[in-house]
Amino acid sequence: MNPVLVNVLRGSTVESFHRGALAIVDAGGAVHTAFGDIDNPVFPRSAVKALQALPLVASGAAERFGLGDESLALACASHTGEPVHAQAASATLAAAGLDESALECGTHWPYNEAAARALARHRHGPGPLHNNCSGKHAGFVCVGCLMALQAGREPAEFVRGYVQPDHPVMREISAALATATGCDLDRAPVGTDGCSIPTFGIALRQLARGFARFGTGQGLAPSHAAAARRLREAVARAPFMVGGSGRFDTRVMQHFGERVFCKVGAEGVYCAALPTRGLGVAIKIDDGQGARAAEVAMAAVIEALAQRDEADAQLMKDLVRVPLKNWNGIEVGAIQPAEGLRLG
Repeated sequence: MNPVLVNVLRGSTVESFHRGALAIVDAGGAVHTAFGDIDNPVFPRSAVKALQALPLVASGAAERFGLGDESLALACASHTGEPVHAQAASATLAAAGLDESALECGTHWPYNEAAARALARHRHGPGPLHNNCSGKHAGFVCVGCLMALQAGREPAEFVRGYVQPDHPVMREISAALATATGCDLDRAPVGTDGCSIPTFGIALRQLARGFARFGTGQGLAPSHAAAARRLREAVARAPFMVGGSGRFDTRVMQHFGERVFCKVGAEGVYCAALPTRGLGVAIKIDDGQGARAAEVAMAAVIEALAQRDEADAQLMKDLVRVPLKNWNGIEVGAIQPAEGLRLG
């Protein structure tokens, strides 16, 4: 049984808790820290979007279509569907000569309440550009468009069905994920993600190593190492694109810049790269109550391994211990790391 990583307090009493596993690994695979079972495959889902974005840069598609920091950061994003996110996804597609009809990620209302209310107020429904994965999918489409041009094919026709496992685009994306993590995806559990692309069961040990490689370039082919560096730069320059208003990823990367890359997944998965430490991090909260527990666990890691000064300490203080307030605004408890989650 995995250990308790995060406690939820009512007053000073533990009201509930979250078990999970955590791996911190370097690019060579050496384990810095491990809690729980780090070899059990988990579906990382959106946590690996940065690794899936490597071909966008490495293939030359980003350069060919003139994609800037916002488009590249959005390719790594689970965004809140605010206007700037939808506009950036649209601009990425337009750079390749296509529009939102090329996206196969599906449609949902923006996660940001103000953005969703604005659409409803103007009697507009959401479209695929508002999907939190639209930037990732726009990147996939750009990869496919470059493939089509190189093969003398018509891009819109070529990219159709790019979410399917055997499509040339998705084969390229899966190969990048396999290379970064060292996971044999042909033998891994496989499912279909919320945005319709394949998702693979990968051990936390392998995910953490993949993010150590993403953060350092070590163990990656030169083209992928350069792509990882470019993506980290883009995210550090445009961190709002990776999350949005109030999101943990955006808040952390706005402050730490290239010192930290972190990315939420689904069902309690969180991954991060700590380039200056040469380490990657992967977390899975067993009960899948993703955001609140996984964010606190990730905050504890960042506090221990990336914090340098008082400004860092102040930000992390607000993220490591999250106050719980009732409807009258009275603090009634907190979400915080369990006593056993102590890192050095």
